[in-house]
Amino acid sequence: MKHFFRPVVIVLFAAIVAGCGSTTYETSNALARISDPSSKYYPDYLSYRRGEIAQYTLFQRLPHVALIGDSLSTNMYISSLPSTFVRSKMGHRQNWFLNHGDAAYPINSIYERLEKLTPVVATQYTSPGGYVDGVKLGGPLRFIYPLHFSDQVDMVLADKRFPDLLMIWIGHNNMDWVRTADAEALKNPDKHLADIARIFRGNYSRELNRLLDRAKSDGHKTAIVVFGVVNFDAFFKARAETEEQKRANPSLYPYLEADYGFYPAMRPEYRGNMIKLGKLLNEQLRKLVDEINSDPSRSATLRIEYSDALATVDIGHAELIHPMDAWHPSPKGHSVLAAAAFAAIEPSLEFLGIGSN
Repeated sequence: MKHFFRPVVIVLFAAIVAGCGSTTYETSNALARISDPSSKYYPDYLSYRRGEIAQYTLFQRLPHVALIGDSLSTNMYISSLPSTFVRSKMGHRQNWFLNHGDAAYPINSIYERLEKLTPVVATQYTSPGGYVDGVKLGGPLRFIYPLHFSDQVDMVLADKRFPDLLMIWIGHNNMDWVRTADAEALKNPDKHLADIARIFRGNYSRELNRLLDRAKSDGHKTAIVVFGVVNFDAFFKARAETEEQKRANPSLYPYLEADYGFYPAMRPEYRGNMIKLGKLLNEQLRKLVDEINSDPSRSATLRIEYSDALATVDIGHAELIHPMDAWHPSPKGHSVLAAAAFAAIEPSLEFLGIGSN
């Protein structure tokens, strides 16, 4: 048994570490599709067939899309501690951004929708627990910790190929205002909420500008979509439904109360101020993007947009949150998020010429 146990632990450990970076999908039949003379990539395909470029270079010329985010963009939900930990490091598929024909998860993700338009390469950098942060917390043992905004930006910048389309939906962890509140702030939270929003804006601005600098230096057309933080107003309506169902049937949503240990601001008495904080954060994001777009030196090859699509989408129904924890999206919830996000990125796709011949 001892000889069996050790390799299992090693394999599991390696799998967790491997799941702590980015996850990339590329269209499986991309080569066949771009070999069609009607494809806009057909000239590149001919160069590949003549041996002038390698297949790697050919695929680097395909549209690249990427997502920075937190647990709401992964297949994450709270269950037992070991399962939650493993899922937090390996749940990069089966979500609204990255899914691929899984019959158990009929999400119609962003990746699946884009594949119908063009061969594509999609990379997910998201990490459950990710904050818009001021300091790096990971270090050499980063597989234990969440990858925060700055860590995910590091990974984007470390890749040779900067995305054509980069989506950012991170910040719902910054809305846990109770975790950083003292006794006075709990009684009179307005100043505390304003301070959180101000710090959030500064940290977000710093990391966003790192991405913009890289996009400018690369020179190719790039679109960045900054999504507003989650619609907690609607979420708490769904949460109230699940709480009522659980009172009638205690076997439902077995980890509903466990959420409060991870996220104290979700308690009923604190929810109103979390909704207020979400509006403050989104206003800061909107102003930040407006300031960037008002800069006369902004590159013509760069498009950046604030979108409230995920901050206003109606997720106020119990079936849209997970049956284990009544917190994270269910597969139906991911499907709703995918539809809202895809509608929001259509102007960026048009700017990039993605999907057009």
